[in-house]
Amino acid sequence: MESLARFITNPIIVPILLSIASLGLIIELYSPGFGVAGTMGLISLVLFFFGHLVAGLAGYETIIIFVIGVILIIGEFFLPGGISGILGAAAIIFSIVLAGGDIEQMIIAVIIALTVAIVGMVIIMKFFGKGLKVFNKVILSDATTTEKGYVSNKNRVELVGKSAITMTPLRPSGTIRIDNERIDAVSDGSFIGKDKHVKVIKVEGSRIVVREAVEGEATE
Repeated sequence: MESLARFITNPIIVPILLSIASLGLIIELYSPGFGVAGTMGLISLVLFFFGHLVAGLAGYETIIIFVIGVILIIGEFFLPGGISGILGAAAIIFSIVLAGGDIEQMIIAVIIALTVAIVGMVIIMKFFGKGLKVFNKVILSDATTTEKGYVSNKNRVELVGKSAITMTPLRPSGTIRIDNERIDAVSDGSFIGKDKHVKVIKVEGSRIVVREAVEGEATE
């Protein structure tokens, strides 16, 4: 046990264990279920604390702080605001630094592990992000399109094809009159003067597009 503890607490092995733990748990977070990556991460953490406990570098208070940190992070999934997650991450990092005999050495090991985790997260998001279920909970992937029944205002499609009179010049926006109703509209791109006959050619939510009427359309 002492030989294993000396190996685990080696300054070279510590950052490796923490890197495996952080990367494994990050991968598991972005994967459905619980698999090999998460198992490796947990084993690495268990070995880290086990080795430092046996070597006499850490006490049970470090494990208690670590468990509190894990509980706070889990609570983040149920509590709003993000405070629980931040406190949980801080508690976990503090417990890991506290477990080592050399604080400076442990801080360096934690920085290495966090760097590995961040790089791993970037790679996962870049190549696998769209297919990961976890992103569906934190990223708005649904579009509020007209095809899906979402409209910001009443879609007056019944106006398409109707004739109107411009009450103001359209440059390109202005006001038209249809059956004694004042309606905001835009031209199809060209300038249309006041008191001109126009025809509604398109309706997109609250945006009503008109063009100047040609001969024979003014009375429709």
